[in-house]
Amino acid sequence: MDLDALRHGDFSKLGEAVTDWEQMTKKLADLKKDAENNLRAKADKAKWHGVNATVSREFIAKTAAEFADAHTQAGSITKILSDTRGELIGFRTQLNDAITRAARQNLTVVDTGEGSFTVTGNTRPDWASDPSGASGATDRKAADTFRDEIQGILTKATASDNSAAKVLRLLADQAKYGFTDAAYADRDEAAKALATAEKLAKMAKNPADMSLDDIAYFNRTMEKYNGDPLFAEQFATRLGPRATLQFWTEMTGAHAGATGSELETMKSLQRNLSMTLATASFSESEAMQDWKKDLVAERNTNFRPAGSVNPIGAMGAQVISSLMRAGQYDTEFLDDYRKILFEADKVGGVTNTDTVWEKGYDGLDLVFGDTNGRDPLEGLFEGLSHDPEAALHAFDSKADFDRLMATTAYSDRTPSLGRALEAAVTGVGLGDSMAAAPPHSPAQVEIMTNVMKAVADPDGGAGLVERGMGESLGHMAASYMPEISRTLAGSESEAIFLSPSDTPHDFNRAPVTRFLSNVAVDPSGRAAIIYGESIYTASLLDAHLSDPSLYDGSREDVLKGISRNAGMIEGIVARGIADADIEQSVAIESAYNKSLNDQGNFFNTVLSAGIGYGTAVLTPEGPAEAVYAGAGGFVAGVAGMAVGHLLDGKQLDGALDEAVYRNGQDLSRSQDSVTQQAQWSVQEALKKHNIDLPKDGTNTLIRDSVNEGWGASSSMMRDSKKSPN
Repeated sequence: MDLDALRHGDFSKLGEAVTDWEQMTKKLADLKKDAENNLRAKADKAKWHGVNATVSREFIAKTAAEFADAHTQAGSITKILSDTRGELIGFRTQLNDAITRAARQNLTVVDTGEGSFTVTGNTRPDWASDPSGASGATDRKAADTFRDEIQGILTKATASDNSAAKVLRLLADQAKYGFTDAAYADRDEAAKALATAEKLAKMAKNPADMSLDDIAYFNRTMEKYNGDPLFAEQFATRLGPRATLQFWTEMTGAHAGATGSELETMKSLQRNLSMTLATASFSESEAMQDWKKDLVAERNTNFRPAGSVNPIGAMGAQVISSLMRAGQYDTEFLDDYRKILFEADKVGGVTNTDTVWEKGYDGLDLVFGDTNGRDPLEGLFEGLSHDPEAALHAFDSKADFDRLMATTAYSDRTPSLGRALEAAVTGVGLGDSMAAAPPHSPAQVEIMTNVMKAVADPDGGAGLVERGMGESLGHMAASYMPEISRTLAGSESEAIFLSPSDTPHDFNRAPVTRFLSNVAVDPSGRAAIIYGESIYTASLLDAHLSDPSLYDGSREDVLKGISRNAGMIEGIVARGIADADIEQSVAIESAYNKSLNDQGNFFNTVLSAGIGYGTAVLTPEGPAEAVYAGAGGFVAGVAGMAVGHLLDGKQLDGALDEAVYRNGQDLSRSQDSVTQQAQWSVQEALKKHNIDLPKDGTNTLIRDSVNEGWGASSSMMRDSKKSPN
């Protein structure tokens, strides 16, 4: 920065820009609030059909999100401009002060252009009579001191101006057509993120030089910044795609067999590196677009640790996928990578995926965990589990779906595939804290139909559960409890079994029955189904008892229908366990008890986040519209109490030491349990809404209806085994 530019600069226009951006940020805050409370909220509660169920709803959701990002970006720009203006005015004050002090010592400061300047002493009028021959009014040391001080001020002002310009350009580059969610409190914070990214990228280019202390620092820093868009983009692009993959190859080679604290550090490093790259993938800067294309181009490159005696290390695809296990990647990037990987996987057919991915490429363990990362589809599926939209795209081809499900018998990808399918059909990413689960779209229902048929298949469907997909399948069943309930109850049951689904009639009873009974064999799967049914039953009772207009028949018919459905579903579950003839043991009971606890915590979290897995309640705006439960009404409400009963293991009267649902094979105990759970939910709903119904008579009605549904489950199980569909 030139001396005169800072000394005489007019910062009023920059001040006007700050004022304009402050006003813009305030306006965008109002638009953001309006988009969230009106546009997005009403869209979530609306009943969509046809094309609108996918296109319009998705467009509205993305539009609302853009308003939020616009507000965030405007806020960051405002703070950076304001901070930079304040800094430059401060540097101008320091500069003028230094020049004034120099003048008092007979020194003149002159701008000589192109960032240079001089500090010279003023000529003395009596220089000719000075016996020493000196011609200046001061000495060179004073001039040099002021020169250094002024140069320091200009250097800092230049850094402030340049870094602000760089940050603002990068912010604009992050989103080509929309806005970025990068948020910074001031220029220093943004500039520090960029400087830190450059430092870590430089370290990663020389992994052999990194000590354990260096790795610990690298990991701590990346954990701090892994969600920062500018940091992530700068780290990835400065390191480059090939060097990124080589860095992780070197880490896995150097720390193979790590144990104890070293192992935990490497697990954490893999997670933080994955999350950083995931954040970077959303950048639309030209450099990042090239990075993503070049990364995928490395999929067939042989990556080896430096100094390795093994000529074959790991394929690029294996390294890429090993870094997709945490964080949500950009959907378009996942789509492109997934298409290429699916095509490559087909070469091995169904039974020989190992010949494609493992033969000759088994020298490295790329995952510090339970698997080795040699099957890149496993890592891809983990990535898809964090992005419901990309997961939905992955399984919209029935041919791809069928082939992938078949490969699970010859690979270890089943649990990861299950988590990806769960994200696809529920619309909720693994670990997502979204405000509400969207109603199921026709595409989601179609994939769920395929899942049910695959699991219900007498020739191998149960194997999907046994190979580690049970928990995910249980979550899917819980999410689709409205559709499952309507299927089992039969036609014209919509008025009782409220559902936000767009296409709630695509299931067939026989596959649904076999699906539930097969999933129930897995402790986590069974626990998830029971929680899902209990939450849905409690929510239905709450909704109907609070608003009788939902159903134009008698209240007794509603209670009967809901209770009978609960008996049917849990009867199928219990008979599935009994039919599987699982050996009763302390270990089996212990595993199931743990699953009840784990799944209870999961569904408590789900409800507290407002994500209604299968939970339908009424909207305040419309008497006949159903949406998923919001955070405010059901954690402390009837559905939350239903989860609490199961989680706490409340005991039945006269059941000795048997808590609710604790006995895996005793059908009578299971039947008593679902009866008690339904009766509790009814009584709690009646109390909540101050409805006066005779307790004994209501409990008898519930018990008789549950028993009726329980009895019906027996014939449904028999019929489902006869039916091929």
